[in-house]
Amino acid sequence: MEEEKDDLRDAPEYTEYAHRALRTGHLALDDGDWVGAINRSYYAIFYSANAVLELQGLERNKHSGVLSLFRQKYVKTGLIEVEYSQIYGTAFEARNESDYERAEFPSQEDARKAIDGAERFVARVEKLLEELKKKK
Repeated sequence: MEEEKDDLRDAPEYTEYAHRALRTGHLALDDGDWVGAINRSYYAIFYSANAVLELQGLERNKHSGVLSLFRQKYVKTGLIEVEYSQIYGTAFEARNESDYERAEFPSQEDARKAIDGAERFVARVEKLLEELKKKK
């Protein structure tokens, strides 16, 4: 027997991806792989943003599209505080710089800040997911 589905979808895959990215980001940080830590931190944020978008059927796969839609639907409406938009934007830029530009190699401090921001972002989005589910 099939269960009825709510209008809001469940987003466990993206949430799990976010947590996996955080775990591998910590491993990279512990191993001295600053580029890897920044990359995984960004992806933890990207997957978390996709989780909340998917919950409402708004999933995107282009990185800039996810960032833009997340800001439009959650930051501009006041559901998420502006600081999380800034964390996302900083992570987006840091990941692009460390993965593609390589003009300056990231530092341990850069990697640590990236991990800290990603942890805060993931926790805040999970809180929003719970709030949206309760409203339903």
